[in-house]
Parts: sequence; C-alpha cells; structure tokens
Amino acid sequence: MKKGYVLKRLLRSIVSILLIMFVVFILVFTLVPRENIFFEDGTYKKLSGKPDEKTNYVYNTWMKLGYLDYVKINDYCLELYEAGSPEMQTALDPDSKETADFVALYESKGYTVDYFTISGRAYAYKDIPVIQQLWKWVSNIVRIDTVNSVQDPNNPDLERKVYFGRTPTGGLALIGSGTYHKYLLYTDSQFPFIHQNFITLNMGESYPTYQGLEALSVMFSSQGTEVKRDVTFETGETGSSAINFGSLTYKENLDRMDKKKFVDHYANYTTFKDQSSMVGTSFTMGIFALLLAYGIGLPVGVAMARNKDGLIDKLGMLFIIFITSVPSLAYIYIFRYLGTTLFGLPSVFTTFGPGDIRSWILPIISLSLPSISSLMLWIRRYVVDQMNSDYVKFAKAKRRHHYRSHLLRRRHGQNAAQRHQPVQQRDHHRPHLPVLHHLRGVCAAGRYHHHQSGSPYIFDGQGR
Repeated sequence: MKKGYVLKRLLRSIVSILLIMFVVFILVFTLVPRENIFFEDGTYKKLSGKPDEKTNYVYNTWMKLGYLDYVKINDYCLELYEAGSPEMQTALDPDSKETADFVALYESKGYTVDYFTISGRAYAYKDIPVIQQLWKWVSNIVRIDTVNSVQDPNNPDLERKVYFGRTPTGGLALIGSGTYHKYLLYTDSQFPFIHQNFITLNMGESYPTYQGLEALSVMFSSQGTEVKRDVTFETGETGSSAINFGSLTYKENLDRMDKKKFVDHYANYTTFKDQSSMVGTSFTMGIFALLLAYGIGLPVGVAMARNKDGLIDKLGMLFIIFITSVPSLAYIYIFRYLGTTLFGLPSVFTTFGPGDIRSWILPIISLSLPSISSLMLWIRRYVVDQMNSDYVKFAKAKRRHHYRSHLLRRRHGQNAAQRHQPVQQRDHHRPHLPVLHHLRGVCAAGRYHHHQSGSPYIFDGQGR
C-alpha cells in the first residue's frame, strides 16, 4: 500500500460527502417551493382562521429555516419604547410616525414591506440568496463549545471556567461553566464509555415532526419508553428518573422543579429509553438486509450460471430486469401491498415497534431487493465467464483423462493378478461378458491417446 493512501481516501470521501450535501442543499432551496414545507405542519393548519397569526408563523418559520430575514414593527418599536407602554401602543399604529420610519428604513435596505390583514401593522422581509444560505450553514456546521458559548443577559454573573469533577453517577468529568454543555468530557457505563461534547455537529433543527429539536439529536437519541432508575441529583434530591446527566445543557429560565434538582442553570437534558435511536434502527436493518442479499444473491447467481438459458436462469433474469427497470419506490409499494394483504404485515414500522419481528420484515426486504438483483447479475456473469475460461476447460479434460487412465490401470492390475490364480478362482472373478466388452472398447479407444501422450502404460486392447 502506498504511503498516505488511507489519508487520501479519507479526504476524498469527506470531499465527496460535502459536495453531495452542497448539491442537495441548493436543489432543496431553489427547486422545492417553500410553501410546501407546511403540508405536514399541524400548527399551520390550526391557524387557518387567524390570518395575522398565520402570516407571522409562516415568516418566522421561513426565517428559522434560513429562507429570509424577517422583522416586524413590534421589534423596531421595542428599541424605542418600553414594552406595553402607551407610547409603544401608539407607535404600532399603521398611521404612526414610527411606522413610516420603519417602512422607509427597511425599504432602503432592500426589504419588501407588507401589512398584516387584520391589525394593519407593518412587517418587512428580504430573501437570502442561496449561496449565502449555504455559506451560513457550512460556517456553523461544526460547533466548538467554549466558556463564552452562553450569553444570558439575565445571568450577568455567570462564571466562565473549566474544571475537573465528577458526574452525579460517579464518572470522571471535565465540567464547564459558560459553555453550552455542562459536561464537556465524561465517563460512564454506557458504550463507548468515554464521551465528549467539546465538538458537535450542527445540522439545524428538525421540522415539522420534532420541531424545535436539533436534527442530530432526533436521529441519535434513543426512542420508546423511558428507563427510570434511582438517582441522586446535584442538590441531594433523590428519586426515580431516566435523566442522562451527560446531556445537561444550559437553560435560561428555571422552573420550581429545576431548582429542586440542579444547583445551576444546566437543567435541560435528554432521557434514557428502552429502544435504539433512528440511526441504530436503520443500521440494524441495513446489516440484516446485507445478510439477506448475500444469502439469496450468491447461491441464486451460481444456480443461474450452472443452468444457463434454463428455467432458473430465465426466472432470475426476469427478476433482475424488473428490479432494474422499475423505479424503486414503485416496487417497494408493490411488495408492501403484497406483504400487508397476503401476510398481514404492518405497513409502518411504528405499528408494532421494534420489539415485534413483523415490523422488520418488509423494511429489510425493501432494502435488500436492489442488492439481491445486482449480486445475482454479477455472480452469474462471473461464474459463466469462469466456466468458459481455458483453465476450467483444461481441468475438465484432464479429469476425464485421469478417469480413463485409472480405469485402464485398474483392469490391467486385475488381469495380472488373475494369471497367478487357479483356474477356478479366475473364473469366479471374471467379469460378465458385457462389462468385459465395454472395457475392451475403452482400452482400444484409448490406446493411441496414451501412446501419443508418452504414458508408460501401452495397451493392446486386450488388457495387456
């Protein structure tokens, strides 16, 4: 292996992944209408009778997802007056001087100004170019936690330091104050036993199903029912809880229960649950789909090659052509329909959950179908090529040659032994006439071949 080969391959893989991510990002933000993101949004549907709230929700959502910048007259006036004051209420009026100043200011910055349907109050928005959106996303994709990560105006006396200590479960830890995560590095009994929160990936927020949660947190967090255990919190409070202390993050506003359990503002956390994460479940499905693909694709491919142009080969080729030519989504729906109709299998994984084997059957089959067809095709092609290669033909010819030579030598040895036996014994061991005629014919046919190949055994057709 050449020096630096592994590093080059690793760098090439990282660059390929980034390029694919960039292309997908640009396609989503340019070709998919942004109104479509609300198709599965329950909150959006509930606001159908409240036009002002619906408009505000739409633009706030687009701003969170990076489509545009959005500002309301309320935000502008809060910089001038105290919230709830009479001056503030007057300034929000559509005919006020503040509204005119707001419109002039943001129009000069290239924003589009519009007004809410019911209240008539002004708001402004400006689309963000897709390249700028991409750069903003890339520049924040890697998040390094430092003592200045938290900026809480309600907690100006927040200490900013990093020190060694222990988690409430007794594990060694590097603890931060002013950091987003409390435990930057810690140990526990969960694989891989040493965990870090120094460097995390920021892939954005999930929307709309797990709205408000980070996308990676949704993918890698365990699912199912919480697994509770007896724990002792930092304040000495004891109880049954499923808290994952290693996931503690900063929380600006503490409630009464937070103050009973925690000694600082690190009160946001995730919990342990009894089912694997989405990524873990997908990984398990992938492993079983791979085993199924090789378990079917290899032997069927060999059988097709050994029976070339036979029934098995034709049926296999029909399956390969079907899987290759039909869009994957189409045959997945076909197999799902057959599975649910004929065998009563669930069409959705969450119907019975990961604890029921029926939930795994259709997803694993769907994942393995493309691999099965490609393996069948390539194994068949490879085996057919090898069966027609010169060394295989030579091996077959040599096997027939050695079989014939062995048969002749065996017969020669029997004749030599019979010449030294009494007549009665020779008659007893003499083969039947048809067998003898067959052997003589074989010997006669093979005499010239053995003579030409230089074999020391030269037969005269009589077994001598």
